[in-house]
Amino acid sequence: MFIVKYRKFFYALSVLLIAGSVAALWLWGLKPGIDFKGGSIIEVEYASSTRPVISAVQPSLDKLDLGEYSIRETGAEGFIIRTKELAPEAHDAVIGVLKVNGANLTEKRFDSVGPILGEEALQKSWMSIALVLLAIVLFITFAFRGVSRPVKSWKYGVIAIIALAHDIIIPAGVFALLGHIAGIEVDTLFVTALLVVLGFSIHDTIVVFDRVRENLKHNHEGKQKKSFDVIVGESINQTFVRSVNTSLTTLIAIFVLYLAGAEATRHFSLALLVGIAAGTYSSIFLGSPLLVTVYAWQEGKKA
Repeated sequence: MFIVKYRKFFYALSVLLIAGSVAALWLWGLKPGIDFKGGSIIEVEYASSTRPVISAVQPSLDKLDLGEYSIRETGAEGFIIRTKELAPEAHDAVIGVLKVNGANLTEKRFDSVGPILGEEALQKSWMSIALVLLAIVLFITFAFRGVSRPVKSWKYGVIAIIALAHDIIIPAGVFALLGHIAGIEVDTLFVTALLVVLGFSIHDTIVVFDRVRENLKHNHEGKQKKSFDVIVGESINQTFVRSVNTSLTTLIAIFVLYLAGAEATRHFSLALLVGIAAGTYSSIFLGSPLLVTVYAWQEGKKA
């Protein structure tokens, strides 16, 4: 009952986080990677202690026809260079410049995407997210079709969508901030992370909703007279430890991947960390309490 009783505090915290995220998105927006705007990315790693300083290679890179490009250090011995889409000759020229003074390097990654493919990837990413949200609403409406009182089944779906919007706006806002501060870009892996977050979060939310449905049934069959907010509060309490433990074990595994994984998956791991943490919070402290608020509104009570 603690969570239901103090739900306005948790609503306020969510509103604060969403407002900050929306402000970051409005001010800076997401910084698209080459997957969405087209271009090339080269990641190289030097043999031990042979990596030159950036100022030693930058003048030679400036002489190439790379357009607007960026070069930054990665790990202890590597560089990541982002440029416009490179032809094979231009790619070879960049590698040649990086081998300054005969430095021994290994090319770990070279990806190149044209602008048309990038635009197509962006459109399909938005379409994927929209279709997932629509499928979730339809599924919840169908799964909870037997629950018509005191809150109709489609309202469970709408509340789930509100919670899911919370779960993807927050990591998007974090990445907008990181894009402004550290130049971190979003790519198709970021979209994949959001889709994973949607799946993980709705799973947690449905667990609590399903417990509410079971407790409503027991309350009716046992001719008990528990109020709706008491039933929701008990349902949250019954699933709280399970939800937290499941999320913690998942977050620990992703945190290890973030620390020890490849550079290419680091931002993917970070998006999962932020999104799953937000999803766990919303499934416990936002979704189910909103059922109580919606019920209060339809009964004309003070929410």
